[in-house]
Amino acid sequence: MNSEIDSPKPFSIAPWRATAFIRLFGIFKVPLIWYVRPKVIELNGERVVIKIRLRRRTKNHLNSMYFGTLAIGADIAGGMLAIMMLREMGVDVSFVFKDMKGEFLKRPEGDVLFTCSDGPAVRELVNRTVQSKDRQNLPVTITATCPDKSGDQPVARFVLTLSLKKTSV
Repeated sequence: MNSEIDSPKPFSIAPWRATAFIRLFGIFKVPLIWYVRPKVIELNGERVVIKIRLRRRTKNHLNSMYFGTLAIGADIAGGMLAIMMLREMGVDVSFVFKDMKGEFLKRPEGDVLFTCSDGPAVRELVNRTVQSKDRQNLPVTITATCPDKSGDQPVARFVLTLSLKKTSV
């Protein structure tokens, strides 16, 4: 076994660098990500926090965040940990979300923070994927909060099933 893969190395990436990465990814791969202009507030081996501002392009007719924008934020928060761990390890793994469950609790009438604190579980999933030829799945939980309006009370909760498979070389 490769000790690099087995050892849980915590990482921390400067938020500006992670923001630039996700926006470039959006420009070239998923334009809707670029369109909502997500900002990485925190990214380390434990958790990720993504911010999407409420503005004309992200809100609905009720002046709250459009549920499609909420889905984009949950997608980014759920995937950033895996992306950065895979890049850090230098392994070739494809990933996709198999399903998504959303629970909308309050109208998000301000900027929204998307937080995923499943870093250790995602690292274990990446390790299992690298050592296996089979697809590996993990449900990750993302909590959306609107600190300016609702404090720490969640406005939405999402569970996305992250699915990884080692790419054949």
